[in-house]
Amino acid sequence: MSIMINLDIMMAKRRVSAGDLAARIGITPVNLSVLKNNKAKAIRFSTLEALCRELDCQPGDILEFAPGAGK
Repeated sequence: MSIMINLDIMMAKRRVSAGDLAARIGITPVNLSVLKNNKAKAIRFSTLEALCRELDCQPGDILEFAPGAGK
């Protein structure tokens, strides 16, 4: 897939653990792990909004278009 999720980078910059972030945005740690490890096929806008709110960032800080990635 050509869309990369840089959630791990933003979490490291903000020094937020996966368990803490999952609890703060209301998703399971397993679902957050799926996002963090680029295994997700989709993301809800409400989840993206919650991530941006809690990490104090923009969607473009989390999502990246990388042509040829994942081929």
